Amino acid sequence: MTIRLVLAGCGNMGYAMLSGWLKSGKLAPSAVFVVEPNADLRNRAATLGCATSTDASSIPADAVPDLVVIAVKPQVIRDVTAAYKRFADGRTTFVSIAAGTPAATFEEILGSRTPIVRCMPNTPAAIGKGMMVVFSNRLVSEDTKRFVADLLSASGEVTTIDDEGLMDAVTAVSGSGPAYIFHFIEALTVAAERAGLPTATAKLLAMQTVYGAASLAAESGEEPGVLRQQVTSPKGTTAAALEVLMGEDRLTNLLTRAVEAARLRSVELGK
Repeated sequence: MTIRLVLAGCGNMGYAMLSGWLKSGKLAPSAVFVVEPNADLRNRAATLGCATSTDASSIPADAVPDLVVIAVKPQVIRDVTAAYKRFADGRTTFVSIAAGTPAATFEEILGSRTPIVRCMPNTPAAIGKGMMVVFSNRLVSEDTKRFVADLLSASGEVTTIDDEGLMDAVTAVSGSGPAYIFHFIEALTVAAERAGLPTATAKLLAMQTVYGAASLAAESGEEPGVLRQQVTSPKGTTAAALEVLMGEDRLTNLLTRAVEAARLRSVELGK
């Protein structure tokens, strides 16, 4: 079968996305070529049935993939991407999942005629519950946009932005956001323990409550604010707790500061 996709880098995120593409049937293993210098990471891609190699020079000379997906750390983007310059003739679209690396960087390396897609995924993509946000430069065809969106949907929800400048905000909200939720679970667990609950029970209550509330918010069709009001009785226990969290917009202000700090750091990393 013709190679449709080259995956450059098969670390945690690259492997998670690759697994989703194959398990969903959106790509056959024989249509994917994985380039990964680390033997352990390369071998796990091979167990999925994909052709693998330590470097880009081993990709068949007659290959014209639809996509080259760059799934490596931002620090090595330039060196890694340059190895795929032979595909930069306009027929292949490059997809990057590297944080903070603008499309202009890839155009500089590959040439201004190269179709470029930037994608910001997050770690829940590993279980098919991710949030993928996509920006495409002017050269990406509508057919390719649909193909990329369909592939990414195997890992969760997909949405697009037209202004690449918003990708820093995306990074700060959904890219870094899982860490905020993990910390909230940690904090709620500590609070439960301090209220007298055993550690195992505190962890279970904190984790399942966050999971259940997020699932309800996603599936009910109601706005989160409406759901909050539904569970809040006047002068009840929930109202007492929300007065601490919502008084003077404490939690909103804290999260706004956190997101802005992450956004500014993303801007710095992209320079």
